[in-house]
Amino acid sequence: MDFVESVSLENGHVRLEPLAATHAGDLTEAAVGLEGAWYTTVPSPADVPAEIARRLAWRDEGHMNPFAVRRIATGRIVGMTSFCNIDQPNRHVEIGHTWLGLEAQRTEVNAAAKLLLLGHAFEACDAIAVEFRTHWHNRQSRAAIERLGAKQDGVLRNARVLPDGTLRDTVVYSVLPHEWPAVRRGLLARLERD
Repeated sequence: MDFVESVSLENGHVRLEPLAATHAGDLTEAAVGLEGAWYTTVPSPADVPAEIARRLAWRDEGHMNPFAVRRIATGRIVGMTSFCNIDQPNRHVEIGHTWLGLEAQRTEVNAAAKLLLLGHAFEACDAIAVEFRTHWHNRQSRAAIERLGAKQDGVLRNARVLPDGTLRDTVVYSVLPHEWPAVRRGLLARLERD
């Protein structure tokens, strides 16, 4: 299976649905209160429809497979995530462009979504590396990625120019196939505690 194939993924905590314009209402509500994070990219509530359109255009170009994140406990869409920077011939993919609304942060949602995405990448798509990238200053994201069991590959200095003109150092992490069983066990143990 290719990383770009449309698929829904579900466990007892979340359902990852192919992103669609119909998710705009819930995503607009989920984006409220996230406007102040300068080190990450979250659309403003007014920009959610444009962000959905942008991700769907990238999907159509083969660069991204975007998902809406539905929390099973509430039935509500609480954020977005994606397979991105897809390199199908080399079986590399990044899990990124992820954001969760305030109600879903520090809950079971992130671990459950990562469990689904990593499982699909390694078990259905035969990935040889799954990457995560984040801003050097995004300590919350870095800590979450490290809790997954991903290993830091390095830091790309001045990797991006941000909309305000500042330069972003990007921290790159990855999980490899032989690491996936231990990462899976860790995620399952975290979900059992939640």
